[in-house]
Order: sequence, then C-alpha cells, then structure tokens
Amino acid sequence: MRRAVVIGATGQIGRPAVGALARDGWEVTAVSRGGGRDARWPEDVRVVRADREDDGALAAVVGDGCDVLVDTVAFGPEHARQLVSLAGRIGSAVVLSSVSVYEDDEGRGFDTQGEPGGFPEYPVPLTEEQRTVRRGDAGYSTRKAALERELLAAGDRLPVTLVRAGAVHGPYCRTPRELYFVKRNLDGRRRRVLAYGGASRFHPAGVRNIAEVIRLAAARPGSRVLNAVDPDAPTVAEIARAVDAVMGVAVEDVLVDGPPPAPRVGDTPWSVPAPVVCGMGAAERELGYRPVTRYAESLPETVAFIEERLAGGRDWREAYPKMARNYGDLFDYAAEDAWLAGAGRRA
Repeated sequence: MRRAVVIGATGQIGRPAVGALARDGWEVTAVSRGGGRDARWPEDVRVVRADREDDGALAAVVGDGCDVLVDTVAFGPEHARQLVSLAGRIGSAVVLSSVSVYEDDEGRGFDTQGEPGGFPEYPVPLTEEQRTVRRGDAGYSTRKAALERELLAAGDRLPVTLVRAGAVHGPYCRTPRELYFVKRNLDGRRRRVLAYGGASRFHPAGVRNIAEVIRLAAARPGSRVLNAVDPDAPTVAEIARAVDAVMGVAVEDVLVDGPPPAPRVGDTPWSVPAPVVCGMGAAERELGYRPVTRYAESLPETVAFIEERLAGGRDWREAYPKMARNYGDLFDYAAEDAWLAGAGRRA
C-alpha cells in the first residue's frame, strides 16, 4: 500500500487532504502539534503528535520512508531544507505555497499593496508562468518564494509539486474572509458599503478543491508548480449576496466607485483594486484535475463553522485573533453610519 505523511493534518487544508488521500487508498499518517483526529477521517488513518519544527520528530514520523509527504504548513527556506534532508526516504512531496508569490510586470506584489499605487496588476488569468517575487526573509510572500526556489532546485533529489493556493476558504480557517459578512448579518446590519463598485475579484480556493489537487499530485510525482483555485471567481458583491442567501437575510449594497470612501468604510477582506484571477489549465493538463465543488456550493459549511465560533455573543477578536491582527477593526459601525449619513445628505 502507498504510504503518505501529511504535516499540518488538523489545519483547514490538512483535514480534507488526509481524507482525500485515505479514501483514495493511501495509508495515511496525519501529523499535527496537537495530535488530533478529524471525525470524518477513515478509522485506519494513523494520528501522530509532532512539531514540524523538530527535525528529529519529523524524521521519526517518516521512519523508513513514505511514498509522498504532503506539507500544508511549510514556510520559508528552513522548511525546504528540512524536507530535502529527508529526500532519500521520501518518494515525492506536495507542498502548499500561495499565489502571493506572484509579482506583476512592474515588480509589484502582495507585499507592496500597502504602498501608494502598490497593488499589483496581474494578467487575467494569472498563470504559473508569471514571474515571482525575489526570495527573502522579511515578508510572507518572499519567504514563500524562498521555500519554492530551494525545493525546485532540489528537484533531482526530491520531486515536488508546489501548490499555489488562492484565497483559501472553508471550515477551520483562522482568517476567514467570510467573517466580515457573517458577523454583519448576525449583528443585524442591513446596509453595507462596498468599495470599487463591489466588483473586486480575489480568486477563492476551496479546501476541498485544494485537497483534490493534492490527491492527484500525490499519485503523479513530478517537479512542478500548480495554481489551486475554485472554478469561479465571484466578485465581492456576489460573495456577499451568497453569504446572505445562506443566512436567509436581505441586505442593501451601497456601491462606491474607487477605493474605500473613509477609513474602515467599505473595505472588506475581499476588496482589491485590481483583479486576482488565476488559471487552472496546468493542473488540468498535467493531473487531469477537475473541481469537486464551487464557491457557493461549499459556502454553507463555512458559514455554519463561523456562526458556531461566534455563538453566545463571543467577541470575534477572541474567536479569530489572527484575523484581528491582520485586518484591525473590521466592524467600525460608527464610522460606517457616519459616512452613510453624510452620503445621504450629499445626495
């Protein structure tokens, strides 16, 4: 039987990846810091508690060897070197990266988006041939780029599929962008301001679609880079309405041309000034990939998970501390109401 080791098994991508591999006939060892088990996994999935930062612990999990190692939490060149050091015992690897490694033809990327005019303008669709940022130690994107380049350079020793995921969504996410719309609906907000005319598109990537790319890549070892996104790239207004439909509410959209009209007004986690829309042609050609779900189809599970986390009036910053750190105050209703009142007077 083919043996797979999955690092980060209880994370949002690890959970469906373990399940997809196990149902495909792999003997799966699920590795996480907590050593937890997902109730949806087959019973024969082996669960191991280990910290991937501990080289010895990871080597012990791999043991005499495995056919594929799936790493959903690799970040930076040190993790690349850790995996390459096990090359003699790993048949191939599938490693999660991000579309944030791409830069546009002017050298702009996700790490420059906070600068004036710094948001990248990518071709549509964005393919794996697009150039990437320089490797580095400072930012998320540059560290992911360093991870990629070290692994690809060692392709003669360790075949690796790098999976560049888009805006990941699904249960167990620590930074769910859907939280913005779910919480507003729970709070009874029935008007919302959307910058850029509500037309922003930041390509979602459902965890089950990512898991399908992982499953197919595990069975077809090779050194390559593949995007992983959903078959559709809805606008921010379409995403908002899809959440409304799941929750059974009606909300009026106030669309604003251009950027947010005031601080903390109309700026959602999905709002971007230029489209980020990726192509899946490479995965289709190389792996025979076909999506297993669409964004709207998978949304009820995501919404239910967020609602459960917020149950009992739990503070969203306690439920999602990383979200609060990354985005700041997402729910400044006073600022929004003040702007709406002023917009009404101007009208």
